[in-house]
Amino acid sequence: MNSPTAVVLSFDIEEHHRIEAAARLAVPDDLKRDYAARMEHSTRRLLAQLAAAATPATFYVVGEIAVSHPRLVRDIAAAGHEIGTHSWSHLRVHRFTPATFRDDLRRSIDTLSAVAGVPVVGYRAPTFSVARQTAWAVDVLADVGLKYDTSVFPVRHDRYGVPDAPRVPFRLTREGRRSGGEVLELPLATWRVAGQNLPIAGGGYFRLFPLRCVQAGIDQLIRQSAPLAMLYFHPWEFDPGMPRLALRGVSRFRTYVGIGGTEARLDRLLARYRGRFRRAIDVVESLNAAALPSFALTP
Repeated sequence: MNSPTAVVLSFDIEEHHRIEAAARLAVPDDLKRDYAARMEHSTRRLLAQLAAAATPATFYVVGEIAVSHPRLVRDIAAAGHEIGTHSWSHLRVHRFTPATFRDDLRRSIDTLSAVAGVPVVGYRAPTFSVARQTAWAVDVLADVGLKYDTSVFPVRHDRYGVPDAPRVPFRLTREGRRSGGEVLELPLATWRVAGQNLPIAGGGYFRLFPLRCVQAGIDQLIRQSAPLAMLYFHPWEFDPGMPRLALRGVSRFRTYVGIGGTEARLDRLLARYRGRFRRAIDVVESLNAAALPSFALTP
Protein backbone atom coordinates (compact mmCIF):
# COMPACT_ATOMS: atom_id res chain seq x y z
CA MET A 1 0.00 0.00 0.00
CA ASN A 2 3.04 2.30 0.30
CA SER A 3 4.08 1.91 -3.35
CA PRO A 4 3.95 5.06 -5.52
CA THR A 5 0.50 6.13 -6.63
CA ALA A 6 -0.35 4.87 -10.10
CA VAL A 7 -2.37 7.09 -12.43
CA VAL A 8 -4.65 5.06 -14.72
CA LEU A 9 -5.91 6.62 -17.92
CA SER A 10 -9.04 4.77 -18.96
CA PHE A 11 -11.16 5.27 -22.05
CA ASP A 12 -14.77 4.14 -22.40
CA ILE A 13 -15.06 3.20 -26.07
CA GLU A 14 -18.57 3.87 -27.30
CA GLU A 15 -20.21 5.77 -30.12
CA HIS A 16 -21.58 9.17 -29.10
CA HIS A 17 -25.25 8.26 -29.52
CA ARG A 18 -24.97 5.56 -26.81
CA ILE A 19 -24.54 8.06 -23.96
CA GLU A 20 -27.17 7.96 -21.21
CA ALA A 21 -28.29 11.53 -21.93
CA ALA A 22 -29.41 10.34 -25.39
CA ALA A 23 -31.20 7.18 -24.19
CA ARG A 24 -34.64 8.55 -25.13
CA LEU A 25 -33.64 10.28 -28.34
CA ALA A 26 -34.48 8.96 -31.78
CA VAL A 27 -31.11 9.10 -33.55
CA PRO A 28 -31.23 8.61 -37.34
CA ASP A 29 -29.27 5.66 -38.73
CA ASP A 30 -27.05 7.87 -40.89
CA LEU A 31 -26.01 9.85 -37.82
CA LYS A 32 -25.26 6.62 -35.96
CA ARG A 33 -23.01 5.55 -38.84
CA ASP A 34 -21.26 8.92 -38.71
CA TYR A 35 -20.73 8.60 -34.95
CA ALA A 36 -19.31 5.09 -35.44
CA ALA A 37 -16.77 6.34 -37.98
CA ARG A 38 -15.86 9.31 -35.78
CA MET A 39 -15.47 7.02 -32.76
CA GLU A 40 -12.85 4.97 -34.60
CA HIS A 41 -11.03 8.07 -35.84
CA SER A 42 -10.95 9.67 -32.37
CA THR A 43 -9.81 6.44 -30.74
CA ARG A 44 -6.97 6.08 -33.22
CA ARG A 45 -5.91 9.67 -32.51
CA LEU A 46 -5.86 8.82 -28.83
CA LEU A 47 -3.72 5.76 -29.55
CA ALA A 48 -1.26 7.98 -31.41
CA GLN A 49 -1.24 10.52 -28.56
CA LEU A 50 -0.54 7.78 -26.02
CA ALA A 51 2.17 6.24 -28.22
CA ALA A 52 3.92 9.58 -28.55
CA ALA A 53 4.03 9.83 -24.75
CA ALA A 54 4.92 6.13 -24.29
CA THR A 55 1.90 5.84 -21.98
CA PRO A 56 -0.11 2.67 -21.29
CA ALA A 57 -3.85 2.86 -20.72
CA THR A 58 -6.97 0.75 -20.25
CA PHE A 59 -9.80 0.73 -22.79
CA TYR A 60 -13.27 -0.39 -21.66
CA VAL A 61 -14.93 -1.33 -24.94
CA VAL A 62 -18.62 -1.86 -25.68
CA GLY A 63 -18.90 -5.48 -26.86
CA GLU A 64 -20.80 -4.65 -30.04
CA ILE A 65 -17.82 -2.57 -31.17
CA ALA A 66 -15.71 -5.73 -31.25
CA VAL A 67 -18.12 -6.95 -33.94
CA SER A 68 -18.44 -3.69 -35.89
CA HIS A 69 -14.78 -2.59 -35.53
CA PRO A 70 -12.71 -5.72 -34.82
CA ARG A 71 -9.49 -4.29 -36.26
CA LEU A 72 -9.71 -1.30 -33.90
CA VAL A 73 -10.02 -3.60 -30.88
CA ARG A 74 -7.09 -5.72 -32.07
CA ASP A 75 -4.98 -2.61 -32.63
CA ILE A 76 -5.68 -1.32 -29.10
CA ALA A 77 -4.50 -4.63 -27.66
CA ALA A 78 -1.52 -4.84 -30.02
CA ALA A 79 -0.34 -1.43 -28.76
CA GLY A 80 -0.01 -2.94 -25.30
CA HIS A 81 -3.11 -1.40 -23.76
CA GLU A 82 -5.54 -3.34 -21.60
CA ILE A 83 -8.94 -4.32 -22.99
CA GLY A 84 -11.84 -4.33 -20.52
CA THR A 85 -15.57 -4.56 -21.07
CA HIS A 86 -18.02 -1.65 -20.99
CA SER A 87 -21.02 -4.02 -21.36
CA TRP A 88 -22.41 -5.46 -24.57
CA SER A 89 -24.51 -2.52 -25.79
CA HIS A 90 -24.05 0.24 -23.17
CA LEU A 91 -27.17 -0.34 -21.07
CA ARG A 92 -27.15 0.71 -17.42
CA VAL A 93 -27.19 -2.11 -14.88
CA HIS A 94 -30.62 -0.90 -13.73
CA ARG A 95 -32.05 -2.23 -17.02
CA PHE A 96 -31.18 -5.85 -16.21
CA THR A 97 -32.16 -8.70 -13.96
CA PRO A 98 -29.30 -10.71 -12.43
CA ALA A 99 -29.77 -13.36 -15.13
CA THR A 100 -29.82 -10.96 -18.08
CA PHE A 101 -26.91 -8.98 -16.61
CA ARG A 102 -24.85 -12.17 -16.43
CA ASP A 103 -25.70 -12.94 -20.06
CA ASP A 104 -24.73 -9.41 -21.13
CA LEU A 105 -21.40 -9.61 -19.32
CA ARG A 106 -20.52 -13.07 -20.63
CA ARG A 107 -21.37 -12.08 -24.19
CA SER A 108 -19.21 -8.97 -24.05
CA ILE A 109 -16.29 -10.68 -22.28
CA ASP A 110 -16.27 -13.66 -24.64
CA THR A 111 -16.55 -11.53 -27.79
CA LEU A 112 -13.90 -9.01 -26.78
CA SER A 113 -11.51 -11.77 -25.67
CA ALA A 114 -11.92 -13.66 -28.93
CA VAL A 115 -11.43 -10.58 -31.11
CA ALA A 116 -8.57 -9.02 -29.14
CA GLY A 117 -6.84 -12.32 -28.39
CA VAL A 118 -6.30 -11.34 -24.74
CA PRO A 119 -8.15 -12.09 -21.48
CA VAL A 120 -10.79 -9.55 -20.46
CA VAL A 121 -10.87 -9.29 -16.66
CA GLY A 122 -12.11 -5.75 -15.89
CA TYR A 123 -15.53 -4.11 -16.15
CA ARG A 124 -16.91 -0.59 -16.07
CA ALA A 125 -20.67 -0.19 -15.96
CA PRO A 126 -22.23 2.38 -18.27
CA THR A 127 -22.96 5.57 -16.30
CA PHE A 128 -21.21 4.09 -13.24
CA SER A 129 -24.40 2.14 -12.57
CA VAL A 130 -23.08 -0.29 -9.95
CA ALA A 131 -24.68 1.52 -7.02
CA ARG A 132 -26.99 0.89 -4.07
CA GLN A 133 -30.01 0.15 -6.26
CA THR A 134 -28.01 -2.49 -8.13
CA ALA A 135 -26.15 -4.07 -5.21
CA TRP A 136 -27.14 -7.50 -6.56
CA ALA A 137 -24.68 -6.90 -9.43
CA VAL A 138 -21.76 -7.62 -7.08
CA ASP A 139 -22.66 -11.32 -7.01
CA VAL A 140 -22.78 -11.45 -10.81
CA LEU A 141 -19.46 -9.65 -11.21
CA ALA A 142 -17.85 -12.21 -8.91
CA ASP A 143 -19.59 -15.17 -10.57
CA VAL A 144 -18.38 -14.41 -14.12
CA GLY A 145 -14.74 -14.43 -13.03
CA LEU A 146 -13.78 -10.78 -13.45
CA LYS A 147 -10.68 -9.74 -11.50
CA TYR A 148 -11.98 -6.24 -10.81
CA ASP A 149 -14.70 -3.66 -11.31
CA THR A 150 -14.30 0.09 -11.77
CA SER A 151 -17.87 1.36 -11.69
CA VAL A 152 -18.18 2.95 -8.25
CA PHE A 153 -17.84 6.74 -8.16
CA PRO A 154 -17.65 7.98 -4.53
CA VAL A 155 -19.65 11.17 -5.22
CA ARG A 156 -23.19 12.55 -5.07
CA HIS A 157 -24.82 12.85 -8.49
CA ASP A 158 -28.36 12.72 -9.82
CA ARG A 159 -27.63 9.66 -12.01
CA TYR A 160 -25.00 7.67 -10.10
CA GLY A 161 -22.61 7.61 -7.18
CA VAL A 162 -21.94 5.99 -3.80
CA PRO A 163 -20.70 9.01 -1.81
CA ASP A 164 -19.63 7.07 1.29
CA ALA A 165 -17.58 4.46 -0.62
CA PRO A 166 -13.80 4.46 -0.04
CA ARG A 167 -11.67 6.68 -2.26
CA VAL A 168 -8.98 3.98 -2.53
CA PRO A 169 -9.21 0.41 -3.91
CA PHE A 170 -11.41 -1.83 -1.76
CA ARG A 171 -13.23 -5.15 -1.57
CA LEU A 172 -16.81 -4.56 -2.72
CA THR A 173 -19.43 -6.83 -1.14
CA ARG A 174 -23.17 -6.96 -0.53
CA GLU A 175 -24.56 -6.28 2.90
CA GLY A 176 -25.45 -9.50 4.68
CA ARG A 177 -23.37 -11.75 2.42
CA ARG A 178 -21.08 -14.03 4.43
CA SER A 179 -19.40 -15.71 1.46
CA GLY A 180 -18.96 -15.03 -2.24
CA GLY A 181 -20.27 -11.86 -3.77
CA GLU A 182 -16.97 -9.98 -3.51
CA VAL A 183 -15.03 -8.10 -6.17
CA LEU A 184 -11.99 -5.83 -6.13
CA GLU A 185 -13.17 -2.28 -6.77
CA LEU A 186 -11.08 0.49 -8.35
CA PRO A 187 -13.06 3.68 -7.60
CA LEU A 188 -12.91 6.79 -9.75
CA ALA A 189 -10.62 9.58 -8.52
CA THR A 190 -12.02 12.32 -6.28
CA TRP A 191 -10.64 15.40 -4.55
CA ARG A 192 -11.52 15.60 -0.85
CA VAL A 193 -12.39 19.22 0.03
CA ALA A 194 -14.24 20.46 3.14
CA GLY A 195 -15.47 16.98 3.96
CA GLN A 196 -16.87 16.33 0.48
CA ASN A 197 -15.62 14.28 -2.48
CA LEU A 198 -15.38 16.40 -5.61
CA PRO A 199 -15.53 14.45 -8.92
CA ILE A 200 -12.37 15.30 -10.85
CA ALA A 201 -11.77 11.94 -12.55
CA GLY A 202 -12.69 12.89 -16.10
CA GLY A 203 -15.64 13.27 -18.42
CA GLY A 204 -17.56 16.51 -18.02
CA TYR A 205 -15.66 17.32 -14.84
CA PHE A 206 -12.36 17.25 -16.71
CA ARG A 207 -13.82 19.59 -19.34
CA LEU A 208 -15.61 21.95 -16.94
CA PHE A 209 -13.28 22.35 -13.95
CA PRO A 210 -10.01 24.27 -14.21
CA LEU A 211 -7.22 21.77 -14.89
CA ARG A 212 -5.57 22.77 -11.61
CA CYS A 213 -8.56 21.24 -9.76
CA VAL A 214 -8.06 17.90 -11.51
CA GLN A 215 -4.35 18.08 -10.73
CA ALA A 216 -5.06 19.00 -7.10
CA GLY A 217 -7.20 15.89 -6.70
CA ILE A 218 -4.56 13.63 -8.22
CA ASP A 219 -1.81 15.30 -6.20
CA GLN A 220 -3.81 14.80 -3.00
CA LEU A 221 -4.08 11.06 -3.68
CA ILE A 222 -0.33 10.98 -4.33
CA ARG A 223 0.42 12.77 -1.04
CA GLN A 224 -1.83 10.30 0.77
CA SER A 225 0.07 7.39 -0.83
CA ALA A 226 -3.15 6.06 -2.34
CA PRO A 227 -2.46 3.13 -4.69
CA LEU A 228 -4.47 4.63 -7.51
CA ALA A 229 -5.87 7.70 -9.24
CA MET A 230 -8.39 6.39 -11.79
CA LEU A 231 -9.30 8.77 -14.64
CA TYR A 232 -11.80 8.26 -17.47
CA PHE A 233 -12.50 9.73 -20.90
CA HIS A 234 -14.54 8.97 -24.05
CA PRO A 235 -13.39 9.24 -27.68
CA TRP A 236 -16.23 11.64 -28.54
CA GLU A 237 -14.84 14.11 -25.97
CA PHE A 238 -11.86 14.59 -28.31
CA ASP A 239 -13.99 15.38 -31.39
CA PRO A 240 -15.07 19.04 -31.28
CA GLY A 241 -16.39 18.91 -34.85
CA MET A 242 -18.90 16.12 -34.33
CA PRO A 243 -22.62 16.76 -34.98
CA ARG A 244 -24.46 17.61 -31.76
CA LEU A 245 -27.30 15.51 -30.41
CA ALA A 246 -30.64 17.23 -29.76
CA LEU A 247 -30.02 17.53 -26.02
CA ARG A 248 -31.42 20.30 -23.86
CA GLY A 249 -30.52 22.26 -20.77
CA VAL A 250 -28.19 20.67 -18.25
CA SER A 251 -27.71 17.53 -20.35
CA ARG A 252 -26.47 19.56 -23.32
CA PHE A 253 -24.15 21.60 -21.12
CA ARG A 254 -22.68 18.53 -19.38
CA THR A 255 -22.12 16.76 -22.67
CA TYR A 256 -20.49 19.49 -24.73
CA VAL A 257 -18.81 21.95 -22.36
CA GLY A 258 -15.08 22.29 -22.99
CA ILE A 259 -14.69 19.71 -25.76
CA GLY A 260 -12.45 21.98 -27.79
CA GLY A 261 -9.67 21.91 -25.20
CA THR A 262 -9.70 18.26 -24.16
CA GLU A 263 -6.78 17.03 -26.27
CA ALA A 264 -4.45 19.78 -25.03
CA ARG A 265 -5.49 19.16 -21.43
CA LEU A 266 -4.72 15.46 -21.78
CA ASP A 267 -1.28 16.34 -23.14
CA ARG A 268 -0.63 18.39 -20.01
CA LEU A 269 -1.61 15.46 -17.80
CA LEU A 270 0.64 13.13 -19.79
CA ALA A 271 3.57 15.46 -19.19
CA ARG A 272 2.84 16.21 -15.51
CA TYR A 273 2.45 12.59 -14.41
CA ARG A 274 4.94 10.96 -16.76
CA GLY A 275 6.27 7.77 -15.20
CA ARG A 276 3.19 7.18 -13.03
CA PHE A 277 0.83 5.80 -15.67
CA ARG A 278 -0.19 2.16 -15.41
CA ARG A 279 -2.92 -0.05 -16.84
CA ALA A 280 -5.69 -0.95 -14.41
CA ILE A 281 -4.74 -4.64 -14.51
CA ASP A 282 -1.19 -3.77 -13.45
CA VAL A 283 -2.55 -1.99 -10.38
CA VAL A 284 -4.79 -4.97 -9.62
CA GLU A 285 -1.85 -7.36 -9.74
CA SER A 286 0.15 -5.14 -7.39
CA LEU A 287 -2.76 -5.13 -4.91
CA ASN A 288 -3.37 -8.88 -4.79
CA ALA A 289 -1.59 -9.34 -1.47
CA ALA A 290 -2.63 -6.03 0.03
CA ALA A 291 -4.91 -5.74 3.06
CA LEU A 292 -7.64 -3.66 1.44
CA PRO A 293 -10.69 -2.19 3.18
CA SER A 294 -14.10 -3.77 2.58
CA PHE A 295 -17.28 -1.90 1.77
CA ALA A 296 -20.76 -3.36 1.56
CA LEU A 297 -23.32 -1.95 -0.84
CA THR A 298 -26.71 -1.61 0.81
CA PRO A 299 -29.85 -1.45 -1.37
